Amino acid sequence: MNRNQLRYFVSAAEHRSFTKAAEQYYISQTAVTQQIQQLEQTLGCELFDRSTRPVSLTSAGKSFLLDAKAILERMSRAQERVHDAATGLTGTLRVGYVRGYERSDLSVLMRHFHQKNGNVLISFYRCSTDVLAAGLLHQEYDIVFTWDSTNLRTQEGVTFQTVEKARLVVALYAGHPLAQRRQLTRQELRGENILYMSPDAAPDSYGDAFFMQRYAEAGYKPNILFRSADTESILMMVAAEEGISLLPDYCTDRLYNADNLVFVPLVGEGEEEEIIAAWQSGNQNPALGRFLAELNQKDPPY
Repeated sequence: MNRNQLRYFVSAAEHRSFTKAAEQYYISQTAVTQQIQQLEQTLGCELFDRSTRPVSLTSAGKSFLLDAKAILERMSRAQERVHDAATGLTGTLRVGYVRGYERSDLSVLMRHFHQKNGNVLISFYRCSTDVLAAGLLHQEYDIVFTWDSTNLRTQEGVTFQTVEKARLVVALYAGHPLAQRRQLTRQELRGENILYMSPDAAPDSYGDAFFMQRYAEAGYKPNILFRSADTESILMMVAAEEGISLLPDYCTDRLYNADNLVFVPLVGEGEEEEIIAAWQSGNQNPALGRFLAELNQKDPPY
């Protein structure tokens, strides 16, 4: 039994497909099949019922899936501890954050934490909200900073707290008729081509429904010309005068190049974006505990 066998088994079990497991790890389906067969021989039982399409786990496979995930997690942690001991590090902290949030004061908080905990390696992952939520639930991240567009806070075993409520701004090109306004309401955007900054990579998500409801409350259905989870792409299209967009202000406060861009505050009840920090309640990583203490201090540095 080896690590690759366990990884391929878990992937095939979750996807219910040997083909998708092979695609995930960029190897041939034959290699995945052979590795899983060797694992079954070692265990002395079949883990998959291959007579069904898609494949399904046997009773033994369902039981072993929990153990396989736990073994992989322990192996990963052990590898990290050995690496830390060899390099003088005392821990690692894996931080996920939603696209665009790198322009917020998150970097101030992380720098302050690092100054106090120089032997902790902090790794950062910039993703869409759905990827962050899945990664947190699969213990790929210790903590994530995200819009709660996936209803993450309702998940069992997840603890969260509000970090900030960012106001929304309307991104316009300089020659737009509304560009000289001091503030705008959502109702005044009726008929505009909207370049939609989506919280998630996948369409029709919980987050999409939440934001589309805002337009419904304003009395119209928006004309979504383009959708993307990438802030830079949205802003380039606005600057090219293809449409307008609604963005949290942290995406626009520290732009490297704002040529032909104007940002007007969006006013109205609820016109803000709540950013939460979320983590697994049972996460025993000492570095996470120290980071949460930093996050919750009376006078945070951000």
